[in-house]
Amino acid sequence: MDIKTFKVERWMNDYEEQAVYNLGETCIDSLTVGELLTLAGENVDEYLRNLKDMRLTYGHIFGSPEFLEGVAGLYENVKPEQVIPTHGAIGANHQVIMSMIKPEDNMISVMPTYQQHYSIPESIGAEVRIHQLTLENNFLPDLELLRSQVDEHTKMITINNPDNPTGSWISKEDMMEIVKIAESVGAYILSDEVYRGISEDGSYMHSIVDLYDKGISVGSMSKIFSLAGLRMGWIVTRSKDVLEACHQRRDYDTISCGALDDMLAALALKHKEKIFDRNRAILLKNRAILDKWVNETEGVRYLKPVAGTTALVYYDKDIPSYDLCVRLIKEKGVLFTPGSAFELEGTVRIGYAFDSKTLKEGLEKFTELLNEL
Repeated sequence: MDIKTFKVERWMNDYEEQAVYNLGETCIDSLTVGELLTLAGENVDEYLRNLKDMRLTYGHIFGSPEFLEGVAGLYENVKPEQVIPTHGAIGANHQVIMSMIKPEDNMISVMPTYQQHYSIPESIGAEVRIHQLTLENNFLPDLELLRSQVDEHTKMITINNPDNPTGSWISKEDMMEIVKIAESVGAYILSDEVYRGISEDGSYMHSIVDLYDKGISVGSMSKIFSLAGLRMGWIVTRSKDVLEACHQRRDYDTISCGALDDMLAALALKHKEKIFDRNRAILLKNRAILDKWVNETEGVRYLKPVAGTTALVYYDKDIPSYDLCVRLIKEKGVLFTPGSAFELEGTVRIGYAFDSKTLKEGLEKFTELLNEL
């Protein structure tokens, strides 16, 4: 198998530890164990004392009942047995694609998106048809173009909703049109939904599994739950074929997730509304900070994100995004992600969901570099 370098992850591996102002981070300000226990209403000292007696066996191979019920509760009418725990969303995406895609298939992937969705199927010889999202179309799928891209060999359409890196959100009406397109050729829809769950007004955010019986949702505890260190993700689907295929592969690449990870994730899911209230306040405050900076800064533009934790910002300087971001980290201590990691030059991805002081100071440093250029 010949697979391309994972540009986003390699960039983060190379430069994240050098950051003074980490605006490459895509998780909402991470919780400590103590903060999680406090939010959940637990007695921290008593909880930790009891933890010492926990036996570190494999635990629940298919996920604890509490974890499965917690994940199912993030969807409409999903049963716990329709949830498969994975090692993060990265494990979930890999498991779905490797379980369902064959070399003779073609699949359609939006761009920009997380690179797994096009590089993994390419590596096994499948044909990948890129569906380019554009600023002019608010980084939403072009339904007419999508209709023209599918055929009888299309096995899967992959979307990222909310989208990483743009922060766009596909409406329920457009999602139903995408479902009709998939149904016309019998294709699955894999929706990477790791940023789904915290709407601006607190309303429920639809999932592909709410809308389509061949829909596959991928999620995790990392982004909106502020618990990336747990490395807990999941696959959710009503499709028996997908469940069976993923369970078959899971015996080879997962076996089970960590017992401590499962336990803390289940606790967070049980008290998700408290975490969402905390994190919604962070998102709304920082989106306003970012929006004010874009509107007041000459030479930059973007689509204001409506969901997720990231924004794709265009700049008007004649310098490749990778070179710009290297200068930014080395000269100003600010970590962005170059747009070239998403095959979009002249852009940078900004993560804005950390603390507000870091965001403000990092944006000021970027302004300094833009002025110097």
